[in-house]
Amino acid sequence: MGGRRSEGQDLLNLQEFDEEALKKESEEALAMHFLDSSNAVFTRTGGGFLALKANGKEYDRVGVYLTFPMTMPDEFISIRESDEKAKEIGIIRSLSDLGKDEQEMIREQVRLRYFMPVIRKVLDVKDEYGHAYWHVKTDFGVCRFTTHMGGDAVVNLSDNRYQITDIDGNRYEIADLYALSVMERKKLDLFI
Repeated sequence: MGGRRSEGQDLLNLQEFDEEALKKESEEALAMHFLDSSNAVFTRTGGGFLALKANGKEYDRVGVYLTFPMTMPDEFISIRESDEKAKEIGIIRSLSDLGKDEQEMIREQVRLRYFMPVIRKVLDVKDEYGHAYWHVKTDFGVCRFTTHMGGDAVVNLSDNRYQITDIDGNRYEIADLYALSVMERKKLDLFI
């Protein structure tokens, strides 16, 4: 009987410890830490990744995530650990809070994560069997891709700006619909 009471007390102590650890973990997760040139140093690794020293810790590799990718790409940038949990380390309020070299490193990582070619010319778009087959010239060259008809394959971002997502999840942008020729816009009538 004495053993059971001790076991129960140990279990109770373990539960209290877990509750405290959970409480501390929750507080850390909810706390917002801002990163700037006074408390963070970003460096490029030999493999071209981004490393960070901040708040007394060193991170061999970090991920860069835009909070508002379409409307404020230079503000409120989330820096996260590179593992599968992607725990947030801190937020950069504005890229201008960092030195020029660090700004370029962050922008480089953003370009890699948010690769979105801009469509410069629409060569052809065909509608067949519920899919649209695109043949376009982008700022990275000529390419072909397929989208679903309808749904959210083509999203209007502003009066004349569109984002197109293909069936593989790749994104393309028409930065200015009216920069395309009248014939190109006519080809897009069914899709936009």
